[in-house]
Order: sequence, then structure tokens, then C-alpha cells
Amino acid sequence: MSKGITSRSEDYSQWYNDLVIKADLAENSAVRGCMVIKPYGYAIWERMQAILDKRFKETGHSNAYFPLFIPKSFFSKEASHVEGFATECAVVTHYRLKNDGSGNIVVDEEAKLEEELIVRPTSETIIWNTYKGWIESYRDLPILVNQWANVVRWEMRTRLFLRTAEFLWQEGHTAHATSEEAIAEAEQMLEVYADFAENTLAVPVVRGRKTENERFAGALDTFCIEALMQDGKALQAGTSHFLGQNFAKAFDVKFTSKEGKQEYVWATSWGVSTRLMGALIMAHSDDQGLVLPPKLAPIQVVIVPIYKTDEEKANIDGFVKNLQKELSGKDISVKYDDRDTQRPGFKFAEWELKGVPVRVAVGARDMQNGTVELARRDKQTKETVAQEDLANTIEVLLEDIQQHIYQKAIDFRASHTTEVNSYEEFKQVIEGKGGFVSCHWDGTVETEKRVKEETKATIRCIPLDAKEEEGVCIFTGKPSSRRVLFAKAY
Repeated sequence: MSKGITSRSEDYSQWYNDLVIKADLAENSAVRGCMVIKPYGYAIWERMQAILDKRFKETGHSNAYFPLFIPKSFFSKEASHVEGFATECAVVTHYRLKNDGSGNIVVDEEAKLEEELIVRPTSETIIWNTYKGWIESYRDLPILVNQWANVVRWEMRTRLFLRTAEFLWQEGHTAHATSEEAIAEAEQMLEVYADFAENTLAVPVVRGRKTENERFAGALDTFCIEALMQDGKALQAGTSHFLGQNFAKAFDVKFTSKEGKQEYVWATSWGVSTRLMGALIMAHSDDQGLVLPPKLAPIQVVIVPIYKTDEEKANIDGFVKNLQKELSGKDISVKYDDRDTQRPGFKFAEWELKGVPVRVAVGARDMQNGTVELARRDKQTKETVAQEDLANTIEVLLEDIQQHIYQKAIDFRASHTTEVNSYEEFKQVIEGKGGFVSCHWDGTVETEKRVKEETKATIRCIPLDAKEEEGVCIFTGKPSSRRVLFAKAY
């Protein structure tokens, strides 16, 4: 099959778009900026959901669902929150259409809403208005709730999975009796995200804290995980926010403490979205298509028969049936592609494009020799191996592929993280090599904004493991006690 994928080195952006479409992950819809997630793409997202959802429940969280529509007045209650989202909000003003008598469908002006509704860009306001009715005493705390939902942020420049007007995500919203509990919750969920990114997506991440300028609107502190893509740009892969008492005060959510005092509740929120699909694609894939880590691949093993006669096919079918049973017993997902409408070469190219980690090809001669051809997607290598103990061989191979993909990404990040000590050196690296740039910063919003204006690079995070180190800001020469990570980003 012709893959029609632009070379990554030729045009990275076009390579990405080609890959999303050709691998059957998603496509643009009739609604500007919105996407259709196709079955194969949604199967990957479902894998992400299932693994994360299990982790959320293991850490004591329960799922709930809150309304899509939020009264506009709710947004005005938390000033920095409304300011942060005002330019991205979609607003519902009417609830009915009518025929104008000429065959045109128009808005019925008599059906104007008394209060306009915001299509949720995030759910803090509607949830904290709800929590007011749930919380009276310290006995009602903590509340540990997550929801899987869609949100709308009216983006002007969109790209499939990375930035769309509507996207899927999860958002956790928790309420606590003390600031210490809330901070511990935000840090715990950051680690859940980081562990998922590294051990499931095979994407190494930097755990960090956002600067004041980059914090979530309404948060006192934002923790984040930052990943590096193969074009040297950073991608924010997840955030966890310590909201303090801002939303509790905005919605008057108080509780009676053990001492009988009325106190405001402490809050967190945290989320990841279908943007993780973009991270997965850009961190690992190549000019031949997707490269999926086995722990996330909807299909981990594909088996392709090669035969000429019905008798040969029947012989192969018997072998495959037993292999499928053994693999399924090891919780390995397997597909037997015995379509008679496509030749083996077409199937090889198709499953390579879709990133299936392991391909097994078995023909009549293999059946005579007791062998199969085993191909691994990550290294694009193949070898002839024995049919005996094949399920165990594949199980070990899948583990090796997962580790190799992660190590390759680690090595790339290491080679594209540069320590600089002057602004000239900083600009040279940002414009040339790219990647993460580690440098000193004076801690001011003004310097951060100036550097962004001049270079388009932003502070991705202050790494949580950053050691104290006396130095001077590369831009102003003022004192600095630790390094931060700059990069151009998605």
C-alpha cells in the first residue's frame, strides 16, 4: 500500500497531520476546529482511559458527571479564572430556532435565555457551586471526585489532538480540610500522571512547577509534566493544581472543623486530555507510521498467514488458533489478519503504519520447518524463530520493545537538553538545536515575557528536582538560585 506520509525531516508539521489521517486515528469534521476520533484512534484513547481510571480509583477517587453548561455569572465569581478563559468561551444565548417564513432557519429572539450559559472550558465553577451543597462538616471531607468529559475552548488555530475547539479529557476536583492535604493530593496526582507517561506511554517527562505567569487561572500553584517531542519542541502532558481556598471563597464553601470553627475548604484540580495522543505520536513515530508502546497498543500482535492453497491455509489456521489462545492467556491482544482481499505485503505495510508492535508471518514452509517470521515495529527488524514456546518469546519481546522505545526517548531528551549561561548562547540553542534549555532566570514575569517575545521560548517548568545553584539570570544578570527549563512548545 502507498502510505503517502511526508518525511519527518522535510516537514514535521505535515508529517504529523499525514500520520494522524493515514493511520486512521482522526480527521477534521464539518465543524471548524473540531475532530472526529476514528475507531482506531479511539481504541488507543480507551486504553489510556482504562489505565488512568484504574489508577485514580486505586488512589481513592470516584467518577461523577457534572453539567456541560455553566451559568455565566459563575465565572465572574473568581476573577483570575474568568480572565484566564474569557477569550476561549463559547456562549449559549438562545434555546430555540424558527422558520422565518421564507424557508430560512433563524434564531428565535423570543427564546433568549435569561442568563447566558458558557459551554464548559473547565468545570471548577459548576463543581464548586455543587460542592457547597455537599459539604457542611469535616466529616464530609475529603471529596475525591473525577469526571471523564468533553470541554470546549474556542481555539483559533487548531491541530488534530494537539489543539482543538472541543476535546476529551478527565478532570479531577478534590476538596480537603487542610492546605497540607490538598498539596499532598496535587503532588500525588502529578506522580500518577508521570508514572503513566513514562511506564505506559514510554514518554519520559520532567516533573515541575509552573511559573506564576504560566499557572492555571485561579490556582496558587500548578505542577506539571513536560515532555520533549522529536522536533525539539516541548509538550505539556498533564497538570495538577493547588487551588488554595480561591474557589471555596468564591462559592462560599465552608465546613465546621473538629474544633467547631467555620473554615473555607482547600481545593485541587488536575487533568490530562486527548493531547496525550499527540504526545504519543510525536515522541515515537517515524516516516513509516506510528510506533506504539506495547502497553498502550490496542493490537499488540498481528498474525499474517502466507499461503497458496486452502489446505495450507487450514494448516496455518490450526496453528494460529492455538497461538491466539496462549497469547490471550497472557493478556496479550492479538489479531489474525486472514483477509483474502489483500496481499501479505499490503497487510505488512498497513500494520506497520498503525504501529502494531509485533508482526508474526507464517507460511507453508514455516509450518514444515516449525518456524515463523517475527518482526518488531520499533526497530523495523525481523528474524526467524521457532514455533515452540512462541507465546513466551513474544511476551519477552513486547517487554523489550516497551523498554527500548522509552530508552530511545530518554536518550533523545538527554542529547537535546542544553545548559547555557548567556543570552547569546540561549538564542543560538533555541533557534538551532532546539530542545530543553536549562538556564538561570531572575524570577520576574517581565523577564519571562521579554524572552518569550524575542525568542518564542517559554519557561516550561521549574524542575522539582532542581538543585540550588547560585548564578545570574541570562537576560538581566540579576541573581538566581536555581535553573529553569525553557523551550519552544506546542
